[in-house]
Amino acid sequence: MSEICKCAMAEAEVLKKDGIDTDLLEPTLKEYSAVKGSLITILQHAQDIYGYLPVELLNYIALRTGIKAAKVLGVATFYAQFRLEPIGKYLIMVCQGTACHVNGSEAVQQALEEELGIRDGQTTSDGLFSIKSVACLGCCSLSPVMMINGEAYGTLTPDKARGIIADIRAKEAQNK
Repeated sequence: MSEICKCAMAEAEVLKKDGIDTDLLEPTLKEYSAVKGSLITILQHAQDIYGYLPVELLNYIALRTGIKAAKVLGVATFYAQFRLEPIGKYLIMVCQGTACHVNGSEAVQQALEEELGIRDGQTTSDGLFSIKSVACLGCCSLSPVMMINGEAYGTLTPDKARGIIADIRAKEAQNK
């Protein structure tokens, strides 16, 4: 067995202890690891599977693809689509585009941060919410707008945004 294979197996064991089953990524690695220029595709599939890209997983991908770990980490940190930390069950993206900005998105963002007790890019301690400012959601006619897990909420005010969070919390409490 090659030294690379031994290292990849050791890295897989470390990941397994952290609850990340590398076997789920095997079909992707088998299909793309030898295809030049497919690193972004591999990282996208990995993030779809695990929800984020822990550094240990990036090392594993580097070992399995033969791409230098620094390059894998560089790609994962360069593109905004990739996350190195887990996100909450509800990902709140607050639009900061021109129309939203002009119509009060900063006040909405501030209200959400106060309501959740977190700042941009953070996740609540209960793992329920993450908040992220984004350049544009493409819903200018609804400005100011936020998107939660793909659902747009428009013509927001700070109070309306707080109410949406309260509704989600209430729904979560009922489901427990």
